[in-house]
Amino acid sequence: MEVVHNKDTQTQSPTTKPSKSLSPWAMARRKFMRNKLAMISLVYLIILSILSFLAPFITTADVTLVNIGQMSLAPSAEHWFGTDTSGRDVFTRLLYGGRVSLFVGLSCTTIILFIGTLVGSIAGYFGGTVDNLLMRFTDFMLNFPFLVFVIVLNAILFGIVSGLWVLIGVLSILGWGGVARLVRSKILAEKENEYILAAISIGCKPSKVIMKHLLPNVLTTVIVQATILFAGMIVAESGLSYLGFGVPQEVPSWGNMLSASQQPNVLQNMPWVWVPPALILIMTILSINFIGEGIKEALNPKSFR
Repeated sequence: MEVVHNKDTQTQSPTTKPSKSLSPWAMARRKFMRNKLAMISLVYLIILSILSFLAPFITTADVTLVNIGQMSLAPSAEHWFGTDTSGRDVFTRLLYGGRVSLFVGLSCTTIILFIGTLVGSIAGYFGGTVDNLLMRFTDFMLNFPFLVFVIVLNAILFGIVSGLWVLIGVLSILGWGGVARLVRSKILAEKENEYILAAISIGCKPSKVIMKHLLPNVLTTVIVQATILFAGMIVAESGLSYLGFGVPQEVPSWGNMLSASQQPNVLQNMPWVWVPPALILIMTILSINFIGEGIKEALNPKSFR
């Protein structure tokens, strides 16, 4: 009898290779890159940062020189965004203002994350008396009157320390409480896992347990919180500078540019003075928020496209 061989029963070719599994970070990167809004925002923020920090090579106009002969000029080929009421080039101040605003936001975010993560991880790991003391101090800092503290410190330290560093220090001192409480809650939940208990049982030092086992597992939360803080610190600097309690008036920033255009005549007849800093501030904050949402979605293992 003739035997018929079915092709479906034939074994798979040995040359076929199994699909390579991706690490969680590689999967998160792919998911983030598929988010078009987040990627556009990231490209915008990178271009803005490069233009701002390369401002001395892009424009040669003096950012602080008052030119009476060129006051309140409309946009032209010589002055792309016109001049303000003091004759200063708006485009030049926009670039230099971006350097200050982005620097303040990045510096404050870095300091806040360091202090908040340190306090939150120590309080969450040790618990008990250490946790109570650190959290009560954190509550005290969170309840401190922000605007009053800024005004008082500016008055005390004016002329002793640069006004820019005073602002960075004040924002950082008053801003770490929320991060500390968030990191503490994550550490409290994470330290009950078996691998943490195993590390403690074999005699690992608390510093090693925190640095090598706990913090890497709360890193995703810290990264998402960093984007929120970055946007918040830029808004805080701009708001305080607009009110006159932030960056010194002689230092260009987006908040100072808006503060210099409070006159009714400027608001009604010279939109080129206040529209560019207002638009770029709004677009920057939105871009940071979109990037934060993209990172949050990419790092969430339950999110699917």
